Amino acid sequence: MVSDDIKIKPLQRQKVCVIGAGMAGLASARELRREGHDVTVLEQSGDVGGQWLYDPRVDGAELLGAAAAPVKVHGSMYASLRLISARENMGFTDFQFEPKDGRDGRRFPGHREVYLYLKDFCDAFGLMESVRLNTSVVCVAPAPGPTRQWTVRSVDLGNGKCDGAEKEEVFDAVVVANGHYSQPRLPSIPGMEAWRGRQVHSHSYREPEPFRGEVVVVVGCGESGKDIAMEVRRVAKEVHLVAKSMEEVTQGLAKVIAKHSASLHLQLHVERLCEDGRVVFGDGFTVLADTIIYCTGYSYSFPFLDTEGAVTVDDNRVGPLFEHVFPPSLAPSLSFVGIPIKVFAPWFFEAQAKWVAQVLSGKRTLPPEEEMMRSVEEYYCAREVAGAPKKYTHDVSLFDTTYIDEFGSKYCDFPGVEKWRYELLVSSFVNMLDNLETFRDEYEDSDTIRKGVEEWHLSAQQAQAAATKKQSLGLLEQVE
Repeated sequence: MVSDDIKIKPLQRQKVCVIGAGMAGLASARELRREGHDVTVLEQSGDVGGQWLYDPRVDGAELLGAAAAPVKVHGSMYASLRLISARENMGFTDFQFEPKDGRDGRRFPGHREVYLYLKDFCDAFGLMESVRLNTSVVCVAPAPGPTRQWTVRSVDLGNGKCDGAEKEEVFDAVVVANGHYSQPRLPSIPGMEAWRGRQVHSHSYREPEPFRGEVVVVVGCGESGKDIAMEVRRVAKEVHLVAKSMEEVTQGLAKVIAKHSASLHLQLHVERLCEDGRVVFGDGFTVLADTIIYCTGYSYSFPFLDTEGAVTVDDNRVGPLFEHVFPPSLAPSLSFVGIPIKVFAPWFFEAQAKWVAQVLSGKRTLPPEEEMMRSVEEYYCAREVAGAPKKYTHDVSLFDTTYIDEFGSKYCDFPGVEKWRYELLVSSFVNMLDNLETFRDEYEDSDTIRKGVEEWHLSAQQAQAAATKKQSLGLLEQVE
């Protein structure tokens, strides 16, 4: 544990390291710069975007050798992925995810459109001057000395030398924003290690072609599991989609299975895997399969972070974290942005980042360590009483509007999410449950949603016009 007698450096303009240039990292960089901090963003990839930067590479063909932390390939995006959230709900508060001419203007666009949007965001706010690409963070640890600072060791992956030479820097604060959709989370199924077929995690799935003519078992009935099963069944001999229980089988999924019953089958629970290639399901039904694709989610992973035990990951609970952001014993010099799931992104990341930036500058203060710790323990207790498994600690439901809105108003005077956006969210979700194959392209908006979307388009156009005018004036001043 970090010593309690370390003196905290006066909070004004801080030298801050942000780890990761994905959606959460870019939100953090923008808010920190706005608050006047000296910001350095370290990104291991060759461009910004995080998971939205599509990477055709995979960690390896075999699951058991590719799942160890840290993964070699950060990206988990498959080629055909489209959003399940409407673009109207996915923008920064002052930089909307407005369709652009010549690009994917659909309400539920493909992943590349999100990547291009994040690139536009970087350009609009000049963030690239703070981003250091092709930089892998090796270690983040408390720096020796009387003030609480952090030593960050990194390796330049783009210098062409590949000599593994490390660069060491000291920062006043570190914001961890490396995402949580890279490290495969695997089930424990008897026989996994001896099964003779191919086992991969969805982290390493990109396209269906490698599974042509095969019998494929897809374990996991979440959004990626359903997406991948529907795509693979077009080329596979047959696909068996495994759900935990019938509660996961929505009307939309039932329609898809009935429509494609010749090639897509529903199974409940994998009982065991046999060395000869058989997969035995809970009801005793057996198939001889070529490949198993595990769509079983991801684990939070911070292999570079050394807090001397102050922050741990236990069954996907990162903690202790006050409001999912600050570890009480290390706050405010260490923070996490982007940990919660099922939130409006990047809206919620933007609110978290604004809070962090203002705490570091001294505009806002945190409760005493003991009070933050007590709040964390009360939260854990409430989750336990509610019957929520530990692995869902950071599952902040989109449909519990109270927490999301209260967070913004309580910690950073952030605007609440408009009612029409919540209505759009619920409408899209219900449509997905009922019409799994078509919900992204076929939908009907209520009058409230239509009016909200019209106003959204208008405000985005006005903001763009103002930005263009400002840019033009700047160019004229340069010429003069």
